[in-house]
Amino acid sequence: MSTQTAEAVSVPKPRARERARKRRRQGQSPWIWLAVVAIIIFCLFPFYWLINVSLKTGADLSSSSLVPPHPSLDNYRSIFKNDDFTNGLKNSAIVAFSVTILALAFGSFAAYALARLKLKGKFIILGIVLSVTTFPQIAIAAPLFKLWTDIGLYNTRIGLIIPYLTFALPLAIYILTSFFKEIPKDLEEAALVDGATHFQAFRKVVVPLAAPGLATAGILTFIAAWNEFLLATTLTSSQAARTVPAAIAFFTGSTQFEVPLGTMSAASVVISIPLIVLVLLFQKRIVAGLTAGAVKG
Repeated sequence: MSTQTAEAVSVPKPRARERARKRRRQGQSPWIWLAVVAIIIFCLFPFYWLINVSLKTGADLSSSSLVPPHPSLDNYRSIFKNDDFTNGLKNSAIVAFSVTILALAFGSFAAYALARLKLKGKFIILGIVLSVTTFPQIAIAAPLFKLWTDIGLYNTRIGLIIPYLTFALPLAIYILTSFFKEIPKDLEEAALVDGATHFQAFRKVVVPLAAPGLATAGILTFIAAWNEFLLATTLTSSQAARTVPAAIAFFTGSTQFEVPLGTMSAASVVISIPLIVLVLLFQKRIVAGLTAGAVKG
């Protein structure tokens, strides 16, 4: 009887076998691979075209060839000789890193409180916090320009960090709240029993376990601050505080009516590289952070 039972268990059911065959056939279908290739080309072609234009100079810029007729790195050399661009890179790095660090520091405390403390209306509070990210920046650009001019924050890095943080912090809180809810309370209680304080339990137990969520929130915050354009052009007037997206918009050609497509494309490629590297390095943590709380049980 045991032999028959073992054979019955080892032999999959007909329906299970049929489903497995369908999955294998679907995985081997050429149409699926064609669709995947088409999606990849559709997503990557704009960036390839940006690189293509950045390698063109002179009359080649007016051609629509898929491959540069006479590829050159002159555009890349010229942008690194441009003080507006190099200062913009420095300002963008300082502002983006400052916003990311502050958003993670304050956001982790706020998210931990929303995830652990017994507060009435936590869902409403979280909804109000998240609604800030949907508020249009253009609505506050003019009033903020007037306020910053009056109090002396116009054309300063602090004047950019504060509004950037206003829009980045709600997103960080939302992501981290979902992640902190998935961490068992028993681990913190065990640390408290061993003599740790609440802050030590948070710092040494909760934060390391929340690394994927912190990485996700940090990268999304950094990308948002690095790419921001509207406030960067409204709240700055010189290279002293102007970030690199705004600096690219002020590139000029050799004549008044010439559009510097080559240098603008080269600068866009350069400022995209740090973001691509960050995503490739932390892609697993990003996926884990974004899917936190999506599956129960």
